[in-house]
Formats: sequence, C-alpha cells, structure tokens
Amino acid sequence: MTLAVAKVIPVLGVRYTPDGPWKFLCLALICGCSCRGGNGRWNERSQHMDKPRWLLVQMTAKGLAFLLVLGLFLGKGSQAFARDEDPGLLNQQVFKLYQQGKYQEAIPLAEKLLAIRKQTLGPDHPDTATSLGYLARLYKFMGDYGRAEPLYQQALQIRKKVLGPEHPDTAESLDNLAELYVEIGAYVQAEPLFHQALQIEKKVLGPEDPATATTFNNLANLYGYRGDYAKAEPLYQQALQIRKKVLGPEHPDTAESLNNLAQLLRATNRLSEAEPLYQQALQICQKALGPEHPHTVTSLNNLAGLYQAMGAYTKAEPLYQQALQIRQKALGPEHPDVASNLNDLAVVYYRMGDYAKAEPLMRRALAIDEKSYGPEHPSVAIRLNNLAALLQATNRLAEAEPLRRRCLQIVAEFGRRTGHEHPRFSTAINTYAGLLAAMGLNEQEIRDRVRSALRI
Repeated sequence: MTLAVAKVIPVLGVRYTPDGPWKFLCLALICGCSCRGGNGRWNERSQHMDKPRWLLVQMTAKGLAFLLVLGLFLGKGSQAFARDEDPGLLNQQVFKLYQQGKYQEAIPLAEKLLAIRKQTLGPDHPDTATSLGYLARLYKFMGDYGRAEPLYQQALQIRKKVLGPEHPDTAESLDNLAELYVEIGAYVQAEPLFHQALQIEKKVLGPEDPATATTFNNLANLYGYRGDYAKAEPLYQQALQIRKKVLGPEHPDTAESLNNLAQLLRATNRLSEAEPLYQQALQICQKALGPEHPHTVTSLNNLAGLYQAMGAYTKAEPLYQQALQIRQKALGPEHPDVASNLNDLAVVYYRMGDYAKAEPLMRRALAIDEKSYGPEHPSVAIRLNNLAALLQATNRLAEAEPLRRRCLQIVAEFGRRTGHEHPRFSTAINTYAGLLAAMGLNEQEIRDRVRSALRI
C-alpha cells in the first residue's frame, strides 16, 4: 500500500487490516473458485475479488432438499384457482426460472405464490414459512439482503411457534438465517444461530445425522471466513467422517466435505495435501452424478484453482475450459454460473500474461452479471474490480478509474442497504485510492475523489 493510500484510509475512518479475515484466501488472484476457503472472499493482496464459492456445492443435504421440494411443493394445487393462480403452476415456473438463473423474473412469481399461501393456509402455516424461505433465497441470490433477512426471520418465527423450538425445520431456518449473515459478513450474528441449529439437530436427529454434518460444515465455513482455521479444521473433519459413515465414501455430500477440507488445506498453504482430496471429490462426483453435473463442474473448477495456485497454468487451463463448455451447454451462454467460469478462465490467462485472451472473457462475465442481477449487485462490483485490475496491468489507468469508482459505490451502497459493512469495503477503498495515486493525484485529491465516490 502506497504512503498516499495509507494516509487516506484513517481519514475516512476505515480499518485497513492486511492480515485480517481476507487473508484466508489471499493466494487467489481474481479467480472464481480458486483458493477460496469458505465463500472465498480473498485475493492477491486485496487487489482482486470474486464471487464467493467455498463449498463444493451450494446444495448440501439441505440445499438439495430445497430444490427437490421447490420442484414438488404445491404440485397438487387446488383446481379452484384460475390457471395463473394455481400454486402448482406458479411453483413450476419459479423453479424453471431459478434453474435458468433468471432470479429477477422468478421473484414476482414467488411473491405471488407466497400471497396465495398466506390467503389459503394462513400466515402461520408451515407451508407459508416454506414459501417465505424460497422467496428469501431468491432475494439473497439477487444480493437484496435487506429483503431476504426479514423473510428468513419470519419463517423462523413461524416454525418456532407452530412446530416448536426444537423441530428440525426450526433448525433449518436457523441455519438459513445464519448463512445469510455469513454472506454479508455479519459473523457475530451468524455463529450463535449455527450453534442453536447444531444443538437441535444433535438432540433430535442425533450426532451422526446428515443434517448435523451439514451444520458442522456450515459452522466450519464461518470459522474459515474469519481465518480461524484451528476451529474450522476439526469441524470439517467431523462432517467428513459422519458423511463417510452414514452416506458412504462415494456420496456427493462426502465429496463436498473432501472439497471443503481441501480448500482449508489450500488456504493454509498445504497444497500437496489438498490435491488428492480435490481429486477424490472430482472422482466421486463424476461417478455418482455424471461428467456434466453442476457439482462435477464445480469440482473441476476447484482442482483447476489448485493448479493455478501452484502456478501450473497448463494444467489449470484445460480444466477451466472443460468446466466452461459443460456449463454453457447445460445452462446456456448467459447464466450467472457461466459468468463465474468465464472469470476463472480469464484469471489463468491474466496470470500467464495473455491479457488479450483474458479481457473479452472478463467483459462477457461482467455483461452477464449485469443482466442477471442488475447493475448494483455485489457480483457486478467483483467483475468491475477484476476488469479494472486488467486495465491497470495494461497501463490503461484512465479506463480503469470509473470501474474502480463504481465498484466502491456498489459495496458502499451494500452497507447502507443492509446495515452491515461489506467485507470488501476497505479493499475497494484501497484499490481505488491506489489507482488514483498511480494516476498522479496528490493526497488531498485522492481524499476528495474517494469521499465523492462515497457521497460523504
């Protein structure tokens, strides 16, 4: 960090902690799945950022249950409803849009579905709570955490009231709310919720139930995000042992645990120990789910990310290419997951110094996320940041400046909207101030530009 930048940060009242929680995965440059313990928020000396993806799959036993239930829930809608108000039909439409990554289009249908449930079943019915959770999840994917949080809280209160404070569904709601808090960096609020969910599951389901293993895993993710690897590692080990014993050594959830443990090993620079775990996870997914399943694609990405961290770019590139081709074929060229794969491949080219190949991939990833999520989503900030880094590397500082500025504005607005400082807020200030210093601005000019961007 330049002296100019170092002086700007205290004036703005922002903490600069180079060895803080972002250090967890500072091995990665700007790669989507590389070196990301937890939902991977870290990057090379806080220069580059990307969309979180710590878990092998975001669908563990609970996540899979969400998809399965979302696909089947209300399938027997009352014939009394008009066709456009048939809960079963609405649910199918929401599910299809969800699969396509068209979250903005899915939300109004999910809102309508929730309204029907409230009207027909009542505001405190368990199925109403389930619909609240579905809508909250869509808002979370869109980065609208301010709307997602009260929905998750309502679902939790309904389940506590109707099903009881120790029901497994109550534990699931606690876990869902905790995961939201983790995503916005509210770790203090998240930790006790995970512990409550874990206590319920241990008592009601047993210490070796798959749901208990999932919460062990999620709590470990939290510690990973905070950089507390000593607490995270035994929890990952515990989740892995439960899944191996109960689900079997070749179950997809076992693959998830192998991946997460490998991510932690990678984050702590134990790369040679991580490689066989990544390979095992990939083999399990290929065998259990098939070569083109989304979880298999994520495993390909993770192994590629390890090779990238090792500097073995010739090994990483074909894996990223393979993952991109599968995703495009399965999801279409404009799905948000395709944007992540485009970014991953761009990172390899960036590190190899092949900026001509990296730039169009980054621009395409940015365009997809803007279309999918809207221009103010945190994922868009990540894409802007990545492209700005490439422009700086190619000495196009004037082109990079509006991208850095916009990135900072998005993460600042995130804090105002959610009430929680975005995990990348300080980094966004640092990178923008550093760019301005590189452009020759003096300290006062840098302060003024940063304050203007922050609207303070």
